[in-house]
Amino acid sequence: MSLDLNNHSHRRWNPLTGEWVQVSPHRAKRPWQGQEEETPGEQKPQYDPECYLCPGNDRAGDASNPDYDSTFVFTNDFSALKPDVPSDKVNTDDLLVAKGEKGICRVICFSPRHDLTLPEMELKQIRDVVDLWTTEYKELGDRDYINYVQIFENKGEIMGCSNPHPHGQIWAQDTIPDEPAKELTQQREYYKKHGNTLLSDYLELELERDERVVVSNEHFVVVVPYWAFWPFETLLISRRPFGRFTDMTEAEKEGLADIVKQITVKFDNIFEVSFPYSAGFHPAPTDGKEHPEWHFHMHFYPPLLRSATVK
Repeated sequence: MSLDLNNHSHRRWNPLTGEWVQVSPHRAKRPWQGQEEETPGEQKPQYDPECYLCPGNDRAGDASNPDYDSTFVFTNDFSALKPDVPSDKVNTDDLLVAKGEKGICRVICFSPRHDLTLPEMELKQIRDVVDLWTTEYKELGDRDYINYVQIFENKGEIMGCSNPHPHGQIWAQDTIPDEPAKELTQQREYYKKHGNTLLSDYLELELERDERVVVSNEHFVVVVPYWAFWPFETLLISRRPFGRFTDMTEAEKEGLADIVKQITVKFDNIFEVSFPYSAGFHPAPTDGKEHPEWHFHMHFYPPLLRSATVK
């Protein structure tokens, strides 16, 4: 009997992180008697006077928002990372180890309208968001102590999003976080061995097979990765190998806005709800080094399994 990947339990290799993923396709057929989530109400006002992200409203302390009419970015009032932290290290017997971590956290409001999400925004409005992502990546990454800039969005209450106003976050910090660090190691080793970026060769393979391609345009492709951990997990990959937001051409920025809209609309249409997810870009580190091995990409991790209420 040969291995049937559609029915037999098996492990799949994630070449981006160097880890194995357990896959048990037969378990998707089991009846569900577990917890089901309530779908949140979809009616939201265009402006909420109680929302701390809406234009003109007060935030924490004495801070208040300007009457912005496009995108808006500010340093998080409750930042997880601070720039004035000492870099001291604590080590007790190599068991109790800690180290100070400098950084900056910012919030990006995608739109002044409280009732919109990315798939509901016009393409031009999403392009404005792409431009702001690029500006923030460069401005923060140019700082001497910032070696990685994470740009991400947690969408939906079940993803822990504390405010429904359309927004994302930026964490810029001294240390390259664990997941990008794993990807750096794997991409570097692959590049040394093959002379191409790992994701260039992987994307070529996916396009040839055309089994897991979800949406695409001239500059970007979204696939369900072969090593996906979640049913609706997707990976956005640039067709041209580049590492940084600042490497994008104007046409590629337009393409990124378009592909983000395409995939988020697809998500919303699966169960006809505002689809929750955790999504984040993995650009090249901003450590002042050249990174020819790095290939620009973005991960989407939706929690839903088989309906709008099962996660």
